[in-house]
Amino acid sequence: MALLIIVITCFVIILDTSQSCHTPDDFVAITSPGHIMIGGLFAIHEKMLSSDDHPRRPQIQKCVGFEISAFLQALAMIHSIEVINNSTLLSGVKLGYEIYDTCTEVTAAVAATLRFLSKFNCSRETVTFQCDYSSYMPRVKAVIGAGYSEISMAVSRMLNLQLMPQVSYESTAEILSDKIRFPSFLRTVPSDFYQTKAMAHLIQQSGWNWIGLITTDDDYGRLALNTFAIQAAANNVCIAFKEVLPAFLSDSTIEVRINQTLEKIIAEAQVNVIVVFLRKFHVFNLFTKAMERNINKIWIASDNWSTATKIITIPNIKKLGKVVGFTFRRGNMSSFHSFLQTLHRYPNDNNKPLHEFAMLFSACKHVKDGDLSQCISNYSQTALTHDTTKTVENQFFMRNDFLWHYTEPGLIHSIELAVFALGHAIGDLCQARDCQKPNAFQPWEQILSKCSKECSPGQMKKATGSQHMCCYDCVSCPENHYSNQTDMDHCLLCNNETHWAPVRSTVCFEKEVEYLDWNDSLALLLIALSLLGIAFVLAIGIIFTRNLNTPVVKSSGGLAVCYVMLTCHALNFASTGLFIGEPQDFACKTRQTLFGVSFTLCVSCILMKSLKILLAFSFDPKLKTFLKCLYRPVPIVLTCTGIQVVICTLWLVLAAPVVEENITLPRVIILECEEGSVLAFGTMLGYIAVLAFLCFVFAFKGRKLPENYNEAKFLTFGMLIYFIAWIIFIPVYATTFGKYLPAVEIIVILISNYGILCCTFFPKCYVILYKQKTNTKSAFLQMVYNYSSHSANNLALSHVSLDTTNHDTAVTNLSHNDKAAACPNSNHCLAQVFGIGGENATNVPKTLHQKRSSSI
Repeated sequence: MALLIIVITCFVIILDTSQSCHTPDDFVAITSPGHIMIGGLFAIHEKMLSSDDHPRRPQIQKCVGFEISAFLQALAMIHSIEVINNSTLLSGVKLGYEIYDTCTEVTAAVAATLRFLSKFNCSRETVTFQCDYSSYMPRVKAVIGAGYSEISMAVSRMLNLQLMPQVSYESTAEILSDKIRFPSFLRTVPSDFYQTKAMAHLIQQSGWNWIGLITTDDDYGRLALNTFAIQAAANNVCIAFKEVLPAFLSDSTIEVRINQTLEKIIAEAQVNVIVVFLRKFHVFNLFTKAMERNINKIWIASDNWSTATKIITIPNIKKLGKVVGFTFRRGNMSSFHSFLQTLHRYPNDNNKPLHEFAMLFSACKHVKDGDLSQCISNYSQTALTHDTTKTVENQFFMRNDFLWHYTEPGLIHSIELAVFALGHAIGDLCQARDCQKPNAFQPWEQILSKCSKECSPGQMKKATGSQHMCCYDCVSCPENHYSNQTDMDHCLLCNNETHWAPVRSTVCFEKEVEYLDWNDSLALLLIALSLLGIAFVLAIGIIFTRNLNTPVVKSSGGLAVCYVMLTCHALNFASTGLFIGEPQDFACKTRQTLFGVSFTLCVSCILMKSLKILLAFSFDPKLKTFLKCLYRPVPIVLTCTGIQVVICTLWLVLAAPVVEENITLPRVIILECEEGSVLAFGTMLGYIAVLAFLCFVFAFKGRKLPENYNEAKFLTFGMLIYFIAWIIFIPVYATTFGKYLPAVEIIVILISNYGILCCTFFPKCYVILYKQKTNTKSAFLQMVYNYSSHSANNLALSHVSLDTTNHDTAVTNLSHNDKAAACPNSNHCLAQVFGIGGENATNVPKTLHQKRSSSI
């Protein structure tokens, strides 16, 4: 009786193994209810079991060869959905899931897709035909998967009928980027275009140009081969051979094709680098047989198997040579790690792969960790019994890091990104809808939804604290940067020399060229002041011409000197016009030279007049003799001006000012005159300053002239105005930039020019116009006599004091006699110095002369 029970139990297990799908629900691998259902496709088994070369009946066969890595991928989807359900992303809305095992076969994946497309809440599990599926409500809202491109293409063509979103975590075939053929297909990994380009570049940079290529006989393999061939040719890399293996392990010819491929590798002894576009199952079988033949090469791995634990854990894998691979981006795995450590407490009633893994794990508990994966994959389920429930939890607890070691971080991260992308898309749709109702939205409405809102042109993506690359913030492009497309990773930099861009710009704007334009209000004001100055010059010239023979004009040095100075002032005012308008080479070279020479000529004339004043009122015989020798009006003026002409000539020859574009400002180009040589510019201004300082010193010494004819004190004040203006100019000019820089120099020129003009000529014009009685020869001589008498009295008192101190009256008398000898007739001397005739000087009343002599 006991034997009969054992036989019946084994029969039931064998029957369950050979015919695993009795109802549609039996086909579901993992399921969990929810308001919104998400489908999943994972190759949890590596192939379908078939006893014939081709199917005899239209039925879904049993899958064999449990794949731990794919099982972990399904767990990653479950974990991500639970994270969303436990968060506030979908408040009050729960995501459910239906996960199917594709068994690495298109047939199983298509069968699962039919279930996804079946009408929601329909007991007959049917897909109804409609001309318009806009309002059709299928069983699931979206699909995660599949892994392999061949399967994803087949699934996507079916999902396209209802535009159901399909997000793949591993399919990299370039053709899947074609939105015309695959409008609802999305993925969280880059296409093979970038991978093949990187491979070809790596090979070229490594100095290899003779390689082999192995791929699978499916859409993924053929497309990868063609894309890589193009990239290899572009990098001058030649392909020695191309071997193609059957796409599925269930193909009966696969063993023969692997052996033929290995023979080809051995025959092509000069080929030491082989690029492999295969699935991990193919690579496992290929490498296992290659090790038997002691083949040692450099293997370039595609992202399909580069980090596969199934390959890494092959015993003595290092004998095959070196493996250089490309993989997907990794993320934070701590949360998934914690999930795996508590997996033994996870209910497995609706999780058939977890239940199967528990039984296989228990059956292989005697195997070491290194061989455990292969044991689980190969162990026949017909040998399992159902009395291992108690030991499963203990084994999980004791070896809970086993699954963690078989985790492929890149793929897990990609799956998490896919789930969270759907979660955020559903969250956006549910903001204004009651998603607890199954008909809240149709699947096709998610196509335009993303984890993060689309960054508009003028913005760029900025990584957030999230580990998911699809979740980001949108930030505005900074100044001088722009983005002209949506969802750009980085803003593009404008050409700072010619263009600029404001914050959050979509284009670069051409910089405006600016200069001190004639239409500028400040320029108009400055020009008006310059024209006013020229008008003053003309008015003064007319006044002086009409009063040519008056003492005031003659005391100013005569009409010739006045005309020279007035002409210089007019040129100074006119030179300001060269600082305004679009800079030209001629204007740049002329404006400083014109100002420098004309201002120097003006100051030279003032210097000559200052010397003349000092000579007239100096009572020191030695100083007077020196000043008489020094006082040569024409040579002084020509020499002082000539030095400035030489300075300006050297400046123009060696380092002439030129027109320059100042691009340092962010939004404009300043067209300005670059002075050529700061040293020359400083020398020109410094030389004028030296002459002005000498004028100041000489004028200060003669500041006590008769009031109505006193030029000295006004010249002193004019020179002070000049010094103050130019001292302020230096720091202001050095720190000012922009189009108003020339205005700074114009203002200083106007201030100094007006200061000297007003102090030199306005007092004389006032006397000529409003004090005509004092502007006569007799009045002038009377004023001079009074001044000289007062000066003589002061001189006598000074000598008496000196005599009292030294008790030496002889010295006083001698000094007095010397002074008298130096100029026996002071009135006559002063009159001659200021241009008044000697005859007039002798006609002064005799009593005044006697009074002056008596005081002396």
